[in-house]
Amino acid sequence: MAVARSPERVRSRDPRRTSASSRVLALAGLALAAVACFVMIAMTVPRLSAAEHREQRRTEVLQAARQQAVNFTTLDYRELDRDLGRVLDGATGEFRSQFEAGTEDLSELVAANEAVSKGEVLEAGIVSDDEDSARVLVVADSSVTNAASDQPQERHYRLQMDLVRDGDRWLVSDLQFVG
Repeated sequence: MAVARSPERVRSRDPRRTSASSRVLALAGLALAAVACFVMIAMTVPRLSAAEHREQRRTEVLQAARQQAVNFTTLDYRELDRDLGRVLDGATGEFRSQFEAGTEDLSELVAANEAVSKGEVLEAGIVSDDEDSARVLVVADSSVTNAASDQPQERHYRLQMDLVRDGDRWLVSDLQFVG
């Protein structure tokens, strides 16, 4: 004797209905995965932007410190106003005041000896930094010629520079010679 099946049971085993349910579940799963991806991207992009911003700031700080070290170790008695002006242009605060105060004596000394010094930065590294200030250590050499010597003399400098942000520029606010 055959058992009659109810119409509901017959419909639930309909392959077209099962395949439609699977499609709905698959689409819901894809939608959930897409939302999860968008959330992950939204969380990652600000981190990348902050990291990129920090790296750009550090690059600007190092570039300014390197340039100011070259300016500080490069003087030519024939172009002294230009060379001293470059140092002052990249200086601020106490360092600027001290350097300005010593420029007259320095000018007389460099001119009297017909001195020419060409500086070169060998290495620079950031010790600490934040949005508006940084401390950088710089290793620089210069080759110095003057009226008293036919051969250039090598000078070695180890500098600690404190820099501060002034608008879109980094200026040296303190410069110390270190061991």
